[in-house]
Amino acid sequence: MSTSFYNPECLFCRIVRGEIPATEVYRNEHVMAFRDITPVASQHVLIIPIRHIASLSDLQSEDLDIAGHILLAARKVAEITGVLDSGYRLVFNNGQDALQSVFHIHGHLIGGRKMGWPPFPGDAIIHG
Repeated sequence: MSTSFYNPECLFCRIVRGEIPATEVYRNEHVMAFRDITPVASQHVLIIPIRHIASLSDLQSEDLDIAGHILLAARKVAEITGVLDSGYRLVFNNGQDALQSVFHIHGHLIGGRKMGWPPFPGDAIIHG
């Protein structure tokens, strides 16, 4: 495994363990999905691995399975939140220049609004 199972100082690890409340949307033995506290659309859900991995740059070949579970969970979350057919965006910020503020891999599933490209023109906004 590329990192330890749980980091006691990690915000998202504490959410996984129930130490910090979150509005859970989906969970299985590999991933957890919960509503973002600063949503940018009517549907904004974070999808994280249960096991602590700090960033996409920390993924190793043995993490292939968890990467697949995250993507499959995105499809399930899109179905649960009602955006599977209308469309959604799955965004991963990796590192400081990409504005990753919580160093535990997480994908932002964003839907329920018409999107453009680039996704958020103008000045960068920090959203975790």
